[in-house]
Amino acid sequence: MSVQTPPPPPLPEELDRLLRRLRLPYVRHAAPEVIATAASQRWEPAEILRVLLTEEAAGRDQATIRTRRRSSQLPAGKTLDAWQEKASTIPQATQQALRTLEWVTRAENLCVCGPSGTGKSHWVEALGHHAIDQGKTVAWHTLESLAALMRRHRADDTVAKAISKLIHADLIIIDDVGLLPVATDAAEALFRVVDAAYEKRSIALTSNIHPAGFDELMPKTLAAATVDRLLHHAHVLLTDGTESYRLTQATSGEGVRPLAG
Repeated sequence: MSVQTPPPPPLPEELDRLLRRLRLPYVRHAAPEVIATAASQRWEPAEILRVLLTEEAAGRDQATIRTRRRSSQLPAGKTLDAWQEKASTIPQATQQALRTLEWVTRAENLCVCGPSGTGKSHWVEALGHHAIDQGKTVAWHTLESLAALMRRHRADDTVAKAISKLIHADLIIIDDVGLLPVATDAAEALFRVVDAAYEKRSIALTSNIHPAGFDELMPKTLAAATVDRLLHHAHVLLTDGTESYRLTQATSGEGVRPLAG
């Protein structure tokens, strides 16, 4: 029969009030157990302080990551843990180099081009989640969301301010360019983001076509100016595959959970 250890006594009310006032929630949460452990093991006062401040720092770091993940608008679920490195046609050495995020530190861009279902969106989204875990800020967009941003701020002439705020992120992800014709406001938005981020922030863009073919989707003048800035400091990856990952999973039954009998 197992013997349950009684919970440590709660903090004195005055100490609890002080920790609340100083906004140290993680110290307040950990303190009862740390104090009890310190008393039983005769810790030095400096060790008690170190452990409590370590708990506070770790708690704040995790809270910051959660906040940054929510504000990034990244779709949920596609992380490096779920990424099938060997199944991708992106060379593994290239994958490992991109995981270091040195290209983000250098404000370089990443363009991943290839047919639908070859892992483009998963790869850049996973890099986005990884960047957040490494203390960076990320903003995820599609052309449609950029166009909506333009329309929303054009009414009160605050487009420039909105674009400036958007590129505060260390990494800006623009997903699925080329699936649909690019409307005029979306083309303008793409150019303005690329131009504002040029040599200041990193952009990771996925597309069904190579950026050199963007003049088929948008006005040639805007396309030329956008691609010129986008590709100047860019890593361009081409994903291949005769069959979509999604279709492969669907035909093998891996895309759904088995139905209960």
